[in-house]
Amino acid sequence: MPEREITYREAINEAFVQEMQRDPNVILLGEDIAGAPGRDDPDMLDAWGGVFGMTKGLVGKFGSQRMLDTPISESAFIGAAVGAAASGMRPVVELMFVGFCGVCLDQIVNQGAKLRYMFGGRAKVPVTVRTTIGAGLGAAAQHSDCLYSIFTHYPGLKCVLPATPADAKGLLAAAIRDDDPVIYFENKVLYETKGPVPEGEHVVEIGKANIVRQGTDVTVVALSRMVNVALEAADILNKEGISIEIVDPRTISPLDEQTILDSVRKTERLVVVDEDHPRCSMATDIIALVATKAFEYLDAPARMVTPPHTPVPFSPVLEKFYVPDAQRIVKAVMAVVPQKR
Repeated sequence: MPEREITYREAINEAFVQEMQRDPNVILLGEDIAGAPGRDDPDMLDAWGGVFGMTKGLVGKFGSQRMLDTPISESAFIGAAVGAAASGMRPVVELMFVGFCGVCLDQIVNQGAKLRYMFGGRAKVPVTVRTTIGAGLGAAAQHSDCLYSIFTHYPGLKCVLPATPADAKGLLAAAIRDDDPVIYFENKVLYETKGPVPEGEHVVEIGKANIVRQGTDVTVVALSRMVNVALEAADILNKEGISIEIVDPRTISPLDEQTILDSVRKTERLVVVDEDHPRCSMATDIIALVATKAFEYLDAPARMVTPPHTPVPFSPVLEKFYVPDAQRIVKAVMAVVPQKR
């Protein structure tokens, strides 16, 4: 019997149900996640389920004491979630767009990320911060950044980037169970994508990459939504006789360095596809990793496929140009495998 398929959005909702049923200390906080305006009206309760509908139906299952609508103050409700985690709860808090992180960075990186260290390992801060990333929906510059590379810079934080519905469910479950702060990045463009997802309990190990497609000629490390774009490029390149191996890190802090290095040692070439801004990015970090630990295996300079170093444009034509596509990956791969053009 084929495995059932559900959307990325439904997979996240399933993870919420799974973990909230398993552990009564799991609570959810965010803007409009449990009804918000008109909440006292039974017909309006759970009208939204969050701005993206991720928590639809949960307030009816778990009640308003575990589904907490917050004011529009990221510094307040992220700080409250960090405090709740340090006090024994397992909060999952929604930062609507990653571009809003500037108003709550102190709570995340100067408090949550450091408390366990500063208390000599005796404190736990099991908070999960869910946030959305990615361009392509015409949401303009302030709502379309990726910015995950910023958070990997800070010790004490774990960062996960699910690219498939199965990983969306499994990595969220793992994040909620983890005793350290986890930043969980959801690419908005993926919400309606479908894929096979195990029923019942499903947990994906944090820190373990996934080889999405085996190949022999080039290693393509792709992050989040770029995994799907890399798969499109792989089909095009296959017709040209070029076999690419696609590695999805899934988690970028901790980063599964060994899987990436082993793949590069096999293919002897590297292309990194990253939707985040190109300077000081995961693309540059992964290329630096390979350059310092597997340089002698490289038969060509590593390449990265990223957006230009600009804010995300609102113009649909410019936004389409901004986001890396399959043809740009094909061009980068062809540049490192010249003999197979």
